[in-house]
Amino acid sequence: MTQTEEIMQLYYEYVMPTYTKSPVVLVRGKGIKAYDIEGREFLDFFPGWAVSGIGHCHPKVVSAIREQAKKMIHVSNNYYNELQGLLAKKIVGSSFDGKVFFCNSGAEAVEGAIKLARKFGHPSRYEIITMDNSFHGRTLAAITATGQPHHQEGFAPLPQGFVYASFNNLEAVKSKITDKTVAIMLEPIQGEGGIIVASDEFITGLRKVCDEKNLLLIFDEIQTGMGRTGKMFCYQHYNVIPDVMVLAKTLGGGFPIGAMIAKRKIADTLQPGMHAATFGGSPLACAASLATFEAIEEGDMVEKAARRGRYLYNRLSLLKKDFPFVKIVRGRGLMVGVELEIEGKYIVDKCIEKGLLINCTQKKILRVMPPLTVKNSEIDAAVAILHDVLEEAQKVQSES
Repeated sequence: MTQTEEIMQLYYEYVMPTYTKSPVVLVRGKGIKAYDIEGREFLDFFPGWAVSGIGHCHPKVVSAIREQAKKMIHVSNNYYNELQGLLAKKIVGSSFDGKVFFCNSGAEAVEGAIKLARKFGHPSRYEIITMDNSFHGRTLAAITATGQPHHQEGFAPLPQGFVYASFNNLEAVKSKITDKTVAIMLEPIQGEGGIIVASDEFITGLRKVCDEKNLLLIFDEIQTGMGRTGKMFCYQHYNVIPDVMVLAKTLGGGFPIGAMIAKRKIADTLQPGMHAATFGGSPLACAASLATFEAIEEGDMVEKAARRGRYLYNRLSLLKKDFPFVKIVRGRGLMVGVELEIEGKYIVDKCIEKGLLINCTQKKILRVMPPLTVKNSEIDAAVAILHDVLEEAQKVQSES
């Protein structure tokens, strides 16, 4: 039995089977490279759904965690924690004027936004409009907010208060607004939904209708935030500012942390005792996040994400010439989807065999999201592997 098989057996016996896994045991990472227990090297073009968005084990993040762990790992939120205040100031200074609530994950941040919106609208307004094909997390309220019924199967009765509308269809959203509506929540780019980018007209239209009807506009930037799209936050591509924004993933540079930012005029809606997160905003998490901001700024990673994102998009678009089943390439910055006319699982599995880690969502959309540190030469190497795999898939197709 190989070491990989031994680890897989442990999972089979002792770990709940809540994830579909590839037969790879990753034990080490540096930058864009990841290594498995058998010593194989991979180009990681999907580092933990963008959690390791500045690469694996960035030296600044590793150093910050190491130094902070020597001083204080956890501080109860009944007391003050200097790093939490500094990080909140940094997030606000990088986005919009407001206040921050800290938690540990994206789903928790979404839960916080839902509670803030409901408290804001209490007692008569509580409905939140979300988008078809959206994804907001795995907690009960978050899967109800998620506009994909298959994520909700088997968990009824679901919480009340969520209404779904078509993404990029302003009139469809307007038609769902009632006197019970308190907020509209969406991802500016639907990640799990297939890298669907919100149009300028849709976002500006939503901002206008929210202003007119005193609704909160909530942006889920869990996957798009922290430079991923060529701006620090994706909303900055549009001439709007959300009322609430939720973050996680790259925010901690690999360490778990989530955050909700609310505009100053509504930020005190949640008062003591109304919401909490025991581990939220720990000194260790805040140290990692502050180091992540420092790494992004000193490495000029946001500008690089825009530039390298264009290169990645162009290189992937060339695949359409050679492979008729490559339908369309879309995205923004280093968040790119390749929609196929065939199922993508075979492609992902074969890429793993050849040393490239990517993801497939919605069965036919390859999700390519390398760290912000990616170089053009690494993009070339990844696309070359993908080209070889697509060539194999084309042969399999022609033979069947």
